[in-house]
Amino acid sequence: MIRAVLLDIDDTLLDFDAYVRISMKDGFEKFGLGTYEDSMFGTFKQVNSHMWKKLELGEITFTELKRHRWDNIFSVLGIEFDGQTFEKYFRSCLFDSAIHVDGAEDILRYLSEKYMTYAASNGPYEQQLNRLRVGNLSPYFSGFFISEQIGAQKPSKEFFAHCMNEINRNAAERGESTILPSEVIMIGDSLSSDMSGAINYGMRTCLFDKHGEGKTNGLPIDHVVLRLEKVKQFL
Repeated sequence: MIRAVLLDIDDTLLDFDAYVRISMKDGFEKFGLGTYEDSMFGTFKQVNSHMWKKLELGEITFTELKRHRWDNIFSVLGIEFDGQTFEKYFRSCLFDSAIHVDGAEDILRYLSEKYMTYAASNGPYEQQLNRLRVGNLSPYFSGFFISEQIGAQKPSKEFFAHCMNEINRNAAERGESTILPSEVIMIGDSLSSDMSGAINYGMRTCLFDKHGEGKTNGLPIDHVVLRLEKVKQFL
């Protein structure tokens, strides 16, 4: 029986990809970097995903990711511009970005009426909370687990241990019995951080495969959905 739900934020509830496309287009115009082509988004995805995987493995820090991300992207694109200047612009815009993934608010409303529901995200604490506030999604959550505040990121056991400790503290305050990891489900789009981390901690899992890629990397994922509304079929 599921008693608590963890939900990733970026590209699960809030459309990070859509934000990147908009901010790159506007940023290229703002800084006179030439015409933004949608193929450039592929370069961003490749470089950004590579750096986030290194972060998850503990090979770089979040500060290093921010310092080098756009320098690396511009290097691949053949653009000469200060990456840290663009990073500052990029993050200032992201702070107030709240483009919903289709069905995000509806599924949050549904889940929050049945379970203790928590955000579980890698990223800066105030940024992620503000984006949920701007998107009017905050009221549906029982709490927020953000890597910057925790001091550990998904997929580490430290991150999920913190989640479980807080979930059970809240359960105790409600006069409820201890919740086991197997009674918690993680819903997210990332195989490496969301699915692997939750599986290694003994939680149930739901992969949000919004692009229909059909990849599980051999992980024993409990559910795969192409649209958030499909979560209602098993929760």
